[in-house]
This record gives sequence, C-alpha cells and structure tokens, in this order.
Amino acid sequence: MMFRHLLVPLDGSHLAEAALPFAISLAHLLQAPVTLVHVIERHAPKEVHGEHHLTDSEEARLYLEEVAARFPPDIHVESHVHTSEVSDVARSIVEHVGELQSDLIVMCTHGRGRLRSWLFGSIAQQVLSLGTSPVLLVQPDQAGIAPPFRCRRLLIPLDGDPEHEQGLPVAASLAHVCQAALHLVMVIPTRGTLSGERASTARLLPSTMSALLDMTQQGAEEYLHWHVKHLQDEGLPVTASVRRGAPAVVIAQTTQEAETDLIVLGTHGKTGMDAFWSGSVTPQIFSRTRLPLLLVRVHQSELQP
Repeated sequence: MMFRHLLVPLDGSHLAEAALPFAISLAHLLQAPVTLVHVIERHAPKEVHGEHHLTDSEEARLYLEEVAARFPPDIHVESHVHTSEVSDVARSIVEHVGELQSDLIVMCTHGRGRLRSWLFGSIAQQVLSLGTSPVLLVQPDQAGIAPPFRCRRLLIPLDGDPEHEQGLPVAASLAHVCQAALHLVMVIPTRGTLSGERASTARLLPSTMSALLDMTQQGAEEYLHWHVKHLQDEGLPVTASVRRGAPAVVIAQTTQEAETDLIVLGTHGKTGMDAFWSGSVTPQIFSRTRLPLLLVRVHQSELQP
C-alpha cells in the first residue's frame, strides 16, 4: 500500500507547522494531494504553545489559506475548517480522515522537555488510538524546528509478533518510492534487562536463562533472515541485526549506527501505548530520538481467518 492523500492538522502555532516540510516532501514523492485541517475547539484556551489560538472560523480559514499558499504550485493542497465547536479535537480529526478520504495523518508532537516523552493524553496519542490510519509524527526541537525530511534509510523494529509485522508492507512501499534501504532490528534482552517473572527466574537460574536467551537469539536471526529474503525478492536493499539489551535503548542506538532517517513501528494504538513489546517501549523510543516515527495501526482482525 502507499499513501494517496495526506491530512495535516494545524492549530495555528509554529510548532504544529513543523510538520509541513514533511508533508510537502511526501506529497512530492507520492504525487499525493494534501488537506490542511483546523478544528474549532469548544472552550479553547486563548493560547496554544505560547501563541494565539485560532478559535474563530473565519480567522482559521484565512490562516489555512495562507499556509496553503506556501506550498509549491505542483502540489494540490486544500484547506478545511471544522466550524462547529467540538470538545474532542482528536476524534474530529479522525472523523475527517474518513470524510476527506485521507490515508496518512502528518502531525507534529505537541510537547517540549518532559512532555516530549509523549504524554498519553496528547492529541497525537488520541488520534492514533481512535483511528485506523497511519500517523507520521514529526518531532521538533525546543525552538520548534524539525529535522529536515530524509528518506534514505528506514528502521523497522520487530519482536517476532506477526501483528507487529503489519508495518512492514508500509515500510516496503515507502522504501520503493524513496529508493531507500531498510534495516530490520530485533532486540533480545540480557539477563540484566529482564523484568517481572523472567527477572526472578534469571536470578534463580542464571545459566538456564542465559541458554534460553541464546536460543531466542538464534530464533530471531532465522526470523529476520526470512524477512530479509522476502524483501530482497521485492528488489529492496535490506539489512538486519539482532541486538542484546533494553529494547528502547538499543533501538535508539541502532538509529545512529544505521544512520536511520525514519522509524516505522507497528502499534495497537491502545491508550497507554500497551502495544509493541510493552507499554513503555514506544514512548521510550520516542523520548530517545528526534527522528520522525511512522506509526502503523495493528488490526487484529486482519490476522484472523
């Protein structure tokens, strides 16, 4: 699959506009139209991220038209203001995905400092939780500036769960369009990074647990080898590695070593992000890198007969 229509939610702040260069670049690559959306929030604060908050529909319309005028002339861009006030902005954004027939949401994370770890109540998290479309999250720095868009090498963390492999076709399609390489990574814990009952077992039976982890690594290597061959058969340059340690830490390290431009993650999108290994891994990855994350919703029904 590949994206045919991009949706970019904007609230009038420069922080939200950090997603625009990514939307423009992807629209060029995919030859896809873009729709800019602003939702009028009921009882909205006067400021958002220290800037004037757009609460008037006419003001929002003029703002979106001004932003649309910045796009290159070869990109078809439209704007839409949801004029009826809503209490649930995230749900309204998701509803517009269906109404406007968009298939990718490009948006900026709305947190700085501590909040950059992606609070679970954020608009981005709610959009992912409520919808089914992939979400490309752009992470600006403290000044509200996002890293430049690049799509030369994509990192796809896997854990052996078939559900989380649903991000692979998206990554492969994007790699074809960008002429990018893929790097698959699977992280096997060490005895010291185990948690819960497995940590207790490791303390009681260290040799047994070490042997089990070694066997797990061997299985992971075979698992990745199968995926590498399949993707190479599609004509894609693919590498893979099995690493040891804490998943989020190792994945963040791998992004630097592999010179990654974008991370593609499969996620259930549940509240609290209790998908993709554990509830803490996705936000931990998020807090350890400024790379954009393409989050692909896992649909369990697709795996059922």
